[in-house]
Amino acid sequence: MNTEQSNLKVQMVTIDEDHVEQRIDNFLLTKLKGVPKSMIYRIIRKGEVRVNKKRIKPEYKLQDGDVVRIPPVRVSKSEDKAGPNAKLTKVAQLEARILFEDKAIIVLNKPSGIAVHGGSGVDFGVIEAMRSLRPQQKFLELVHRLDKETSGVLLIAKKRSALKHLHDQLRYKKMQKDYMALVRGEWQKHVKVINAPLLKLTLKSGERIVRVNAEGKASETRFKIQQRYRGVTLVQASPVTGRTHQIRVHCQHAGHPIACDEKYSEQKFDDSMRALGLNRLFLHAAQLRFMHPVTEEILQVKAPMDEPLVNLLNQLVKQ
Repeated sequence: MNTEQSNLKVQMVTIDEDHVEQRIDNFLLTKLKGVPKSMIYRIIRKGEVRVNKKRIKPEYKLQDGDVVRIPPVRVSKSEDKAGPNAKLTKVAQLEARILFEDKAIIVLNKPSGIAVHGGSGVDFGVIEAMRSLRPQQKFLELVHRLDKETSGVLLIAKKRSALKHLHDQLRYKKMQKDYMALVRGEWQKHVKVINAPLLKLTLKSGERIVRVNAEGKASETRFKIQQRYRGVTLVQASPVTGRTHQIRVHCQHAGHPIACDEKYSEQKFDDSMRALGLNRLFLHAAQLRFMHPVTEEILQVKAPMDEPLVNLLNQLVKQ
């Protein structure tokens, strides 16, 4: 599909089984590549997008045979926040970081510093890049998310049936995720599980943060000490639930914030880590264990740490 041309005329799209139960907003983000999320919601709200000639809400889930009217959309060059060269560089970088791929899934070692999807001031993320790398692929959707500054294993579905199968594994806690985090201080041996409810908050400045709060959602992370160093500890963190910023806030709650966490760490600690060359959050999704959605064999995919993290560990003094 030539997006640039098709964006400038009315499209009538009939939904097939690959898009059944997909939200209309996510469907439009796929169809109108490069169009900001804010514009997608605006054309839905104004009734310019119709399903079976009727107005719908962004959360409407598509059904087999639905006919979607997509209006002409023009994006000004000023709305394209990342230049073409920057985008091409990021896309090429992601191709080299594919850990596993077949007809049903892609497993990627996501680099730090790139969002998993566009939105909230970012119009280009991992999923947009992967769609540009696989233009003939009709369906590509994120199975789960990683924070922008977190690197490591990220799972993408190439079929709606695969996405549903993998989402069921997440829902029933049959997918094992293991992260590596470098935290301040000496992690205590007896702290193996943190159960602390998490609540999303928006500060007066508009910044979104998460805090441990009795009114929040139940959240559980399991911890295992990997290596003690002078003044810091490398821990394995395995989230049982999947809340926003869960590992980061649970580490802070335990008194051991993660190195270079701009939201939840402390300046003095972070300055000492930056002095050793660390310029990013030290949180890495190191391993993912799940059932393949087609073959049903158990896959265990490991993502090697990026050079800045390895270099930092090599400078630390083991205890």
